[in-house]
Amino acid sequence: MCSRSRTTTIEHVKLLVRIVATLFALGVVLILGAAGAGLFFWNTASIDTTGQVAFDRPLNVPPLADSTVTDDGTRVFDLTLQRGTSDLGHGPDTQTWGVNGDYLGPTLRAERGENVRVNVTNEVGETSTLHWHGMHLPAAMDGGPHQTVEPGATWSPHWTIDQPAATLWYHPHLHGSTASHVYRGLAGMFLLDEQGGPGLPDEYGVDDIPVIVQDKKFDGTQLDEDGAMFANVGVLGDEILVNGTPGAFLDVTTERVRLRLLNASNARIYNFSFDTGLPFDLIGTDGGLLESPVALRSLQLSPGERAEIVVEAPAGTRNMLRSTPPDLRADFWQTRFSGGDDSVDVLELRTADILESNEAVPARLATLEDLGEPTVTRTFDLTNSTEINDREMDMNRIDEVVVAGTTELWEVTNISGVVHNFHVHDVQFQVVEATGMPTDHPTLIGRKDTVYVPPGATVRLLMRFDDHTDPNVPYMYHCHLLRHEDDGMMGQFVVVGADEVDEVGVLPIHSTHGDHSGHSGGDATG
Repeated sequence: MCSRSRTTTIEHVKLLVRIVATLFALGVVLILGAAGAGLFFWNTASIDTTGQVAFDRPLNVPPLADSTVTDDGTRVFDLTLQRGTSDLGHGPDTQTWGVNGDYLGPTLRAERGENVRVNVTNEVGETSTLHWHGMHLPAAMDGGPHQTVEPGATWSPHWTIDQPAATLWYHPHLHGSTASHVYRGLAGMFLLDEQGGPGLPDEYGVDDIPVIVQDKKFDGTQLDEDGAMFANVGVLGDEILVNGTPGAFLDVTTERVRLRLLNASNARIYNFSFDTGLPFDLIGTDGGLLESPVALRSLQLSPGERAEIVVEAPAGTRNMLRSTPPDLRADFWQTRFSGGDDSVDVLELRTADILESNEAVPARLATLEDLGEPTVTRTFDLTNSTEINDREMDMNRIDEVVVAGTTELWEVTNISGVVHNFHVHDVQFQVVEATGMPTDHPTLIGRKDTVYVPPGATVRLLMRFDDHTDPNVPYMYHCHLLRHEDDGMMGQFVVVGADEVDEVGVLPIHSTHGDHSGHSGGDATG
C-alpha cells in the first residue's frame, strides 16, 4: 500500500516537472519570439531611400488659379473640391482628391490690400472645409471646422488681404477628417505679394517654384492611410511626392532659383539639405520675408511650416534636395518610430550648362513689425496626443477669450513625451524663447504660425491681436500633426472687443466627430 502511494507521488512530481518545463520552454519561445519581432520592427522602422529612387519625371508646377476682378475691385477665385485618379508612381488609377483637378490644387495669388472672394464648391461627396493656413482674416472666413461645405454646396468667404508678402497654403480642416482629406490630395498654395518689396527671383514656374512636399505609402495601387506602428503620429510614408510628382526633377535655367518649401505631410518632419553640401539662403518663413537672408546648409520643417530659400547652383550640376534624420529631441523610441531616423531623397535640381542672370538676394529684405509688450500670458500644456491643457477638443466650448488690440505671450509646453508642433490661426507670432535653442535658430526666426515643440520643451510665443472681432465664431490652435488634431488635440479662441467679453458663451452648435454642423460663415448656397 505504501509502495503504491510512493509511486503515485513520484508520478505526480514527474508530471509537475514536465508541466513546469513545458511552460518554461513556451515562455522562452514567446520571449525569443517577441524579441525577434521587436528586433524586426526596430530594424524595419527606419526608412532610407537615398540613392534608390529614379528621378526621371519633370516636376509638376501647379498652375496659377484663374481669377476675375469685379466692378468693385474684388478678385474672385473659383475652386471645386473633386474626386479623380492620378499617377502617383503606381499607375494611373490611384484614387485621389483634388481642387480643380485630380490631385492638389492651383496656386492662388493676390496682393496686399486686395479684396478677395473664393467660391468653394464641394463635389467630393462628403462634408469638408477649406482653411486658409497663415491668413489674417475674420474667423467666419477662416475655413476651420465651423465653416463646413456640404456636398453639392458652395461657400464664398471674402476678406481683405492685410498682411505682408508670404507663402501661405490652403487645406481642409474638418474636425475628425482633416488628416484623411489632406492625405487624399486637397491642398494648394496661396501666395501673397506686396508692392515695393525687395528684388528677388519672382517669375512663377521659372525661378520661383512651389515645392509641396508630402510622404505617401501605398497598398497596391491605392493610397494607404494606416498610421505609423508603435508611435501615435499618423501616416509616415516611404515614398515622396513633390507637387504630386514622384521622383521629380527640376530643370534650373537661371543663376538663382527661389524654392517655396511647404511641409504638407500629415506627420513627417523633414530636415532639408543638398547631397552636395550646396548652401542656400533662407529668405522667408511662415509669415513672410526675414529682415535679412540667412546662409544655411540644412533646414528642418515640421508639418504645416513653410520656408523660402534661394539656391545658387553651379551651371551643369545636379544637386539632390534630400531630408536627413531630423533632430526631434525625443527619446530613442519616439525618434525611431516617428521618422527621426529616416533619410529620403526629395527633388533633383538639374542646372543647365548656360544660365540666365536674375535677381541676386539683397542684404536687406524686410522690416518686421514690433508686436509690442504682452499684457496677458497664457499657458498651454500639450498633455498627450488627444488633449491640450487636459481637455479634448469640444466644438461647443470656447477655451480662450482674447481682447482685440492686445499683445499676448503664449507659453506652450510639451509635457507628453510625444512629438508635437503648435499652430495658431489668424496671427503670425514671434518665438521669443525656446528650451535648449537660441531664438535666432533658423527654425524659429521671422514671423511664424507653426512651430515644433520637442518633448519636454517650452516655447514662448509673442503675438498681437488687432481686429476681426466676433464673440460667436472661434479660431483654432492645435497640433499640426493631423492625426493629433483630428483626435482632439485642439482648442478654440475668440477675439472680441473690450465691450464684448460678457457676450461670449457656449457656442450654439452641437458638433462632434461624427456631426460636422456648425457656423458656415461667408455666403453659402446649396
